[in-house]
Amino acid sequence: MRTIAPIPGAVLLLLSVLAISPTARAQASRTWVSGVGDDANPCSRTAPCKTFAGAISKTAKGGEISTLDPGGFGAVTITKSITINGTGTHASIIGATVNGITINITDAADVAKSVRLRGLSINGVGTGLQGVKVSAASKVVIEDTVIDGFKDGVGVASAGATQVFVRNCVIRNNSGTGIRVDTAGNQVAISDVAVVFNEIGLATAAGGTIVSFRNNTIYGNKKDGDPTSSLPQR
Repeated sequence: MRTIAPIPGAVLLLLSVLAISPTARAQASRTWVSGVGDDANPCSRTAPCKTFAGAISKTAKGGEISTLDPGGFGAVTITKSITINGTGTHASIIGATVNGITINITDAADVAKSVRLRGLSINGVGTGLQGVKVSAASKVVIEDTVIDGFKDGVGVASAGATQVFVRNCVIRNNSGTGIRVDTAGNQVAISDVAVVFNEIGLATAAGGTIVSFRNNTIYGNKKDGDPTSSLPQR
């Protein structure tokens, strides 16, 4: 009777490693983009990607995309919890005729559904749709960011309850609204923000609310909007 020799443990381990999907092996907790990068790269510190869209598929859920140097890193759709951090560089997105950043996290396995945007320059060149469009998320933080030249600077129209915190930002020169909050359950808190030279500074509709308004500048808009009309009574 013929017997089959057992497969050595080292071989089994190698086979297990090879069975891991390329996507799982490629994802890292921190990835990098550079103005002279290439999206064919693994987005590591020494081999950075070129765009945020190229880096996001190689970044693990809950991870961070950081910028190495100044560059235009392209419009991006975010579908998982992540941080995009351009602090210390000129990290730019040109969003002519499109949204600069779209946040649309619908994966039930992504419990946090949390996005952090920091240190970005988002420019719609006068024809962009929304600088940051929030379609689905639980929590969004936008800080130290300039949003310019869109129809709406920040638009929150999530179907579920979304909390958005905007801090230390400049939202200017948008042909529609600086910050717009639509749909019941969506809440925006605004702190140390300049909303200037837009058609409308602030607007809420369909039950969306501005729940906190601290130390902000609302100036030079054709219609400023009244954040206090949506604030809860104290």
